[in-house]
Amino acid sequence: MEPNTSPAPVPEQPRTPFLRVVTASLIGTTIEWYDFFLYGAAAALVFNHVFFPESDPLVGTMLAFTTYSVGFVARPLGGLVFGHYGDRIGRKRLLVISLLLMGGATFAIGLLPTYAAVGVAAPLLLTLLRVVQGFALGGEWGGAVLLVSEHGQARHRGFWASWPQAGAPGGNLLATAVLAVLAVVMTDAAFLDWGWRIPFLLSGVLVLVGLWIRLAVTESPVFRQARERAEQSARPERAPIIGVLRDHWREALIAMGVRMAENVSYYIVTAFILVYATQQAGLPNGQVLNAVLVASAVHLVTIPAWGALSDRLGRRPVTAIGAVGVAVWGFAFFPLIDIGAFWSVTLAATVGLILHGAMYGPQAAFFSELFSTRVRYSGASVGYQLASIVAGGLAPLIATALLASFGTATPVALYMAGMAVLTLIAVALARETRGRDLSEVSAVADGTVRE
Repeated sequence: MEPNTSPAPVPEQPRTPFLRVVTASLIGTTIEWYDFFLYGAAAALVFNHVFFPESDPLVGTMLAFTTYSVGFVARPLGGLVFGHYGDRIGRKRLLVISLLLMGGATFAIGLLPTYAAVGVAAPLLLTLLRVVQGFALGGEWGGAVLLVSEHGQARHRGFWASWPQAGAPGGNLLATAVLAVLAVVMTDAAFLDWGWRIPFLLSGVLVLVGLWIRLAVTESPVFRQARERAEQSARPERAPIIGVLRDHWREALIAMGVRMAENVSYYIVTAFILVYATQQAGLPNGQVLNAVLVASAVHLVTIPAWGALSDRLGRRPVTAIGAVGVAVWGFAFFPLIDIGAFWSVTLAATVGLILHGAMYGPQAAFFSELFSTRVRYSGASVGYQLASIVAGGLAPLIATALLASFGTATPVALYMAGMAVLTLIAVALARETRGRDLSEVSAVADGTVRE
C-alpha cells in the first residue's frame, strides 16, 4: 500500500466573510492610492510654486514631476521586500505595514517647510518622503489583490479581484474631490500658501480607518495551505525572488508588458491632463479637477464590469480591447481638451479611463493566475512594479517634455500608441489563465507539487 503523500490539512481558523475581505482590500487600496495620487495632483498644481519657485512654470512642473517619478523607482524595491516577506509570513501583516508607511509619509508631506523657509532642504525632504510612499505602494498592490484572489472562487475571480483595482480610481476620486472642494472655498493664493497641506494631513485619519478594517481580516487559506506544504517538505526553501527569476521570469516579463499601455495612459489621463489643460489650453484648475472627478467616478464603476467580462471572455481579449482603445483615443483626447469646454474635457478623460479599465480590471486576476502560490506575492509585485518605473513613473515627465519640445500634443498621442503596441505583444505571448485553480498552483518554484 502506497504511503499517503498528500499534505496534512491546514488547522482550522475562523474564516473572514468574503465580502469583508473584499471591503478591506478596497478601502485599504483606496486610502493608499489617495495618498499617492494626491502627490501627483499637487506636483502638477502646487509643488512647482512651493518647492521649485525659481524655475519658469513649465520647467518647475517638470522638476516637480521628477520627484513624482522617484516614487515609482522605489515601488519595485517595495514590491521585492514586501513580496519576499508576504510569501514567507503571509499577506495580511505586510498590508498593515504598507498602510502605516504610506499614511505616515503623506501626513509628513503636509508638515514640510517650503523652499522659501529652508531652501534646498525642502525639495530634498519632499523627495525622501516620496520614496517612502513609493516603497509602501510597491508592497500594497500585490498583497491586496492576492488576499481577494486567494479567498475567492475561480469562476468569479476576475470580478472580485477587480475591486481592489477600483481602489485606484477611488483614491484618485477622493484626492481630486478634496482638491476640488478646496479650490472652491479658498483663493488660489490661500491654497498655495497653506491650503494644499489639508488633504495631506487628512491622510492620518484615513489610515486609522483602514487599519481598523484590515486588522479584522484573516490570512488567505490558499497561502496557509502552501505554507503548510513547505513546512512539511524536506527540500530547502528558496527565497521567493529566486523562484521568480528561475521559474517565472517569462511571466514576470509578460506582466511588465501588459502594464505598459495601461500605466502610461492612466497617468496621462489623470496627471498630465492637469498640465496640458491648464498651461496649454488655458483652462482653470477647478474645471479640470471637476472633469477628472467625473471621469474617476465612472472609472470606479466600470473596472469591476471589465473584470466580470474577463470571467466570460478571458483575461487576454479584454486587455487587448483596452490597449487598442487607448491607442486610438489618444488622438482624440487632446483635441477634445483644446475645445476648452467642461463637457469636452470630461468626455476626453472619461472615455480614456473607461478604456484604461479594460486593461486594469482583469489585471489583478490575470497576474495572480500567472504565478505559483509560494512566489505569487513576489512575482506579481515585481512584474507590476518594475513596469511602473518605465511606464507610469515617466509618463507625465515624458509627456511634459514632448509638449515643451514640439509645442503640440501629437507626439504624446504617438507615445501612448507605442505603449499600446508593447502591451498587445505581451498579450499575444501570454497564455490564457481564466479559471485557474490557485490552490493547485503551488508548483515548480516550491518543489512541493506539480501543476
